[in-house]
Amino acid sequence: MFEYFEKKVLSLRSKFREVILRNNNLLFADMYLTTEKKQEFFKTYGSSELDTGTAEGQIALFSYRITHLTEHLKSNKKDFSTQRSLIKLVGKRRRLLDYLKANDIVRYREIIKALKLRK
Repeated sequence: MFEYFEKKVLSLRSKFREVILRNNNLLFADMYLTTEKKQEFFKTYGSSELDTGTAEGQIALFSYRITHLTEHLKSNKKDFSTQRSLIKLVGKRRRLLDYLKANDIVRYREIIKALKLRK
């Protein structure tokens, strides 16, 4: 009797490992924002890929995340936590744009043109 249960436990463990491995692979496949993608944003819009604090790089990153969350909300209308985080991201991007506009209008106009933002 004990051997029977031991075999069942071992088979369940192996099935559980397979499910975990499948889920981890799916998790990594579904990541919309990878480290390489972030570095590409900071390299393109900022001064270098290591300088992650420039306003232009942050604005570009926020814009990418905003478009991703907007697409998510089109199919999941009742996801209110995502809706709240989208509103917060839009506010952060607006504050950074206001900062750029007040301190360096040329950089502000360049990032608006590069990202094709309305304002």
